[in-house]
Amino acid sequence: MKKILNQLESLIKQHAAEQIMPRYNQVAYRFKQDGSLVTEADSEMQKAMIVSLQQHWPEYIVLGEEMSEAEQQAQLDSDAKGLWILDPLDGTSNFASGIPVFSVSIALVIKNEVVLGVIYDPNRNETFSAIKGEGAWLNGQPLHSKTERENLNQCTAQIDFKRLKPEMRVCLSREHPYASQRNFGSGALDWCWLATGRCQINIHGGQKLWDYVAGQLILSEAGGHAKTFAGEAVFKKTLAPRSVMAAVNVALFKQLQKYLTSLECRK
Repeated sequence: MKKILNQLESLIKQHAAEQIMPRYNQVAYRFKQDGSLVTEADSEMQKAMIVSLQQHWPEYIVLGEEMSEAEQQAQLDSDAKGLWILDPLDGTSNFASGIPVFSVSIALVIKNEVVLGVIYDPNRNETFSAIKGEGAWLNGQPLHSKTERENLNQCTAQIDFKRLKPEMRVCLSREHPYASQRNFGSGALDWCWLATGRCQINIHGGQKLWDYVAGQLILSEAGGHAKTFAGEAVFKKTLAPRSVMAAVNVALFKQLQKYLTSLECRK
């Protein structure tokens, strides 16, 4: 699996340099039906990655964010040996606006288990990766989630308020159980920055499969912890969005979970 990881990282860097970065700051975009943006970089990066993935690993099929929902569901329902799940450009709104916070995210699912994940930040040349049961890495060096912050009220929180239910949105705004809050605009990088301890907790009302699939493995292998609001594993082989509560370590996760499930937070 490490050989696949090394090859995959090289392919992502090559295609990002060819398809994404030359279009940065000089990009046309359009709106999809759900209101989100898509650019030429999204589609061309996806095309290039699919060609390379099928050349190197023809036994695996690919689900890309820019496919139609019918195509995505067909890939999920396939009995192929393995499934690549690809977000060719996570943080498209940032990319189209000239904000240097975007990434490429990909994961390999075999037998309903995420076994490998890579997230590449071309602006900082940071490659976050993980193999199930073998650990996580940042630019090839072991990645371990750590922080000196012991209490929730000391933490920097990543929160996408737009996708939270109104009552939770109001509660978090009113009580702010954390020290400060950020929303960077790339869900995949949020997972990575949590794994590094740059932020300590994450709250999201509904991430798509390609937003979280690689990141949740990287965080888990680095020593972090994540569940849905209902206490389920975040990864599920479905196109339906999944809620996220996550933390850099188990101790902070337990504090976050207690808060989010408290009566006060549900009023």
